[in-house]
Amino acid sequence: MLLFVQKKKFIFDLAILLILNLLIKPFWILSIDPQVQMSVGNASYGEYFVLFNFSFLIGILLDFGLTNFNNKNIAQHSHLLSKHFSKMLSLKFVLGILYISVTLLIGFFVLGFEVRYIKLLVVLCINNFFLSFILFLRSNLLALHLFRVDSIMSVLDRVIMIILVAALIFNVFGLQVDVMNFVYAQTIGYGLTALIGFLVVLNKTHTFKLNWDWAFNRMILKKSFPFAILVLLMTFYNRLDSVMIERILPGNLGKEQSGIYAKAFRLLDAANMIAYLFSVQLLPLFSRMLKNKENIENIVKLSFTLLLTPALIVSVGSLFYADRFCELLYKGNTEGYQILALLMSCFTAISITYIFGTLLTANGNLKYLNLMAISGILINLILNFILIPRYYALGSAVASVVTQFLTCLIQVFISYKVFKFHVNKRLLISVFLFIVGIVFANYFTMNLTTYWVYNFVIMLIFSGLLAFITGMINPKSVLRFIKYK
Repeated sequence: MLLFVQKKKFIFDLAILLILNLLIKPFWILSIDPQVQMSVGNASYGEYFVLFNFSFLIGILLDFGLTNFNNKNIAQHSHLLSKHFSKMLSLKFVLGILYISVTLLIGFFVLGFEVRYIKLLVVLCINNFFLSFILFLRSNLLALHLFRVDSIMSVLDRVIMIILVAALIFNVFGLQVDVMNFVYAQTIGYGLTALIGFLVVLNKTHTFKLNWDWAFNRMILKKSFPFAILVLLMTFYNRLDSVMIERILPGNLGKEQSGIYAKAFRLLDAANMIAYLFSVQLLPLFSRMLKNKENIENIVKLSFTLLLTPALIVSVGSLFYADRFCELLYKGNTEGYQILALLMSCFTAISITYIFGTLLTANGNLKYLNLMAISGILINLILNFILIPRYYALGSAVASVVTQFLTCLIQVFISYKVFKFHVNKRLLISVFLFIVGIVFANYFTMNLTTYWVYNFVIMLIFSGLLAFITGMINPKSVLRFIKYK
């Protein structure tokens, strides 16, 4: 009975989260962001993209694993929110100062950025601090299972940014569209959302007073350190590509190729939001179920099929329609569509990683995850050094695909060993038949009509039906979740 209630609540709350994010975030990524890149050019946007990813790589100093630790800890001990929130907030501000200082120091002395880049890097650091602060605040909402409030918080920053950047594009403020104005709009969006999120969480605490507690902070940092290492390592093999492209290739070629890579990565980033939204809801759910020693195999299977089904449709469909997507987004320009086709294949691997990686994180198996992440970095570095000089951004895309699938399979293997899951042969057969069916669906519908969008929609409809036919999604289970009271 309890398991059914958990499944029903999980699906309903997840549906709200997905609907809000699918309404807002794709518009930013697929309309606003490409328009900015076309306005400033590949080279300028490539510089921004490299600096953004560089600042993101060092972002572990902003959080140090506090968000994941807090999500897991408060989910299991919700009464600790009032006691820990004030102290962790003080620690968060100190980590923010440390992050900005270290990032600027490395950027100025090691990477040799020009002074004009330092200004951009400062604003990006401030943006990353606000974003990290928002995620920390949301971790408290998620840990308290306030999923619907979190759903609103998850899109609020983008709503504000869309309004501001759209105003820039249509010259409402009399300002030109350039990289600096673009990041300033992000600063306002993140800053206002952080303020609103703080007020919401503050309302859930019984007491609040900023104070620095050395003993508490040492204890928290010690406990969150494994989370910090994991986030750092996974960030490196997920975000290192564009920086390596710009560093390895000479002069403007590196910036141009980074800009082309950003075009393709933008769509993968949009798709990854769906998988990420699953994971942020799964972490507190898994944590609480494991604490209560409940059977998690059914909820893992449910999460796996719900996320893998759209992931496979998107990944396989992108192999056939990548050139069309680029043509639509970039006003007839299909430059880099091969990179897009490859990178979107990563969506399947990343989706599986979000399920099993979240499960292992909730169970505290961080040693295994850190070893996996180190392997991922080594694989990614070696492949990038070999492939980028020869194939440019396309070589980096190949490195990403190999890295993501290898690390994904490692996490699945570890999960099956740790939790002693049974090998579900019926599910494996369903996945195989579903993949074969999607490939054929794309192949036979690709030239069905003269307008490719119609063909793509037909493929989506057929693939959706195929999910039920192959058993990837069980109609009886879906009906039970809808009707269950």
